[in-house]
Amino acid sequence: MDAETQPAKGSQPPRATPTVEVEQSPAVLRKAIAASAIGNATEWFDYGIYAYGVTYISAAIFPGDTQSATLLALMTFAVSFLVRPLGGLVWGPLGDRLGRKHVLAITILMMSGATLCAGLVPSFHTIGYWAPALLVVLRMIQGFSTGGEYGGAATFMAEYAPSRKRGFLGSFLEFGTLSGFSAGALLMLFFTLVLSDDQMHSWGWRLPFLVAAPLGLVGVYLRSRLEDTPVFRELEAKGQKEEQTATQFKDLLAGYWRPILRLGGMVIALNVVNYTLLTYMPTYLEKEIGLSSDQSLIVPIIGMLAMMVFLPFAGRMSDRVGRKPLWWASLAGLFVFGTPMFMLMGTNLAGAIIGFAVLGLLYVPQLATISATFPAMFPTHVRYAGFAIAYNVSTSLFGGTAPAVNDWLTEKLGNSLVPAYYMMAACVIGAIALVRVPETSRCPINGTEIPGTEDAPPPVALEPEPAKA
Repeated sequence: MDAETQPAKGSQPPRATPTVEVEQSPAVLRKAIAASAIGNATEWFDYGIYAYGVTYISAAIFPGDTQSATLLALMTFAVSFLVRPLGGLVWGPLGDRLGRKHVLAITILMMSGATLCAGLVPSFHTIGYWAPALLVVLRMIQGFSTGGEYGGAATFMAEYAPSRKRGFLGSFLEFGTLSGFSAGALLMLFFTLVLSDDQMHSWGWRLPFLVAAPLGLVGVYLRSRLEDTPVFRELEAKGQKEEQTATQFKDLLAGYWRPILRLGGMVIALNVVNYTLLTYMPTYLEKEIGLSSDQSLIVPIIGMLAMMVFLPFAGRMSDRVGRKPLWWASLAGLFVFGTPMFMLMGTNLAGAIIGFAVLGLLYVPQLATISATFPAMFPTHVRYAGFAIAYNVSTSLFGGTAPAVNDWLTEKLGNSLVPAYYMMAACVIGAIALVRVPETSRCPINGTEIPGTEDAPPPVALEPEPAKA
């Protein structure tokens, strides 16, 4: 018998007895939010400084002319995505067997350490081809650790948050995403403004990488001061957690292949849009639209800051109206307005800022609800593994490749609207996957049943019940 139970009709099927949850104290919840978000911020801080400093990195580390060295640097950036599925395969099952806390302490140390060491790699003129070789190894370590970091952080946050606030509190994980990326981009931009071009090429590009070390140490400190999640501790106390990897993979693939495919389809929509807007956009605005290098960096930074403002509001709304209505609105909005906004971005700097901001705000309902939606697609005993494997495989195939695919297709077809069409196609795939996803707003995510299905615990009330005298 398949382990997945079909959801009842309607987003919130009637169930017999409402569930009363014991919530964590506000202080513990604040620590859990910070401990989860700091890892995400560290991951995207690395992406920000690498993406925005690729000109200097390529000149220092790689041989050949500017164009060839830049291409090699971008390919090295993509290496981290190739090993992310391997990280998910390793860290996900370990997180379900050993606990979320222990795995997350290791991944953030590896991730921040690899970023730090990338800023210490000697130049090509100093050690020759050992320089790019070392950078490739460090990018692989970064990708391997990231394969366990994001799924674990989202799971950690979701399992600490009370069901009625999971959307709101989970949105702060993505606040960390945009904060880290914006901080990395702004830091690199700051150094390019205060240092000369010679200084940046000589040593200035290394400075932002060094900030990763204290970020990682802060993350380990925050995570060490918390117990593992209440949901995992409950499963462990009942003796229901997975004990052997062979059994775990069998249970996961045989019983939960449907949610794995659905999550993968939703991630295609999520990350094609994400990496098109956040990582490819500076290249697109400079090459296809003709903005200056500084202008092409400023546009996405302004857009990301605007997105950060609305993330908590979207997360809170999802607790009230559901995750699926927000996803439907986002997918439909991006499909309808993708082409017009890319046409607007092609007019001038003001048009680029407005067009990016509109697309970014349409994307917010997806981004804000990741850590509330995706962990709830699996039961507790296979949650970390199911999330990490499905998310990272899809991200590796479609997310990390989005900038290169957009760039290649745009040049091949000679059409500057290709990124819009690519995003629209991804949204169609996401919509198909979303159709059969159970609504899990306010549904408890403890136990061994898929939340939101008939046999799982029913949704809690929007407001907590008054304490009995």
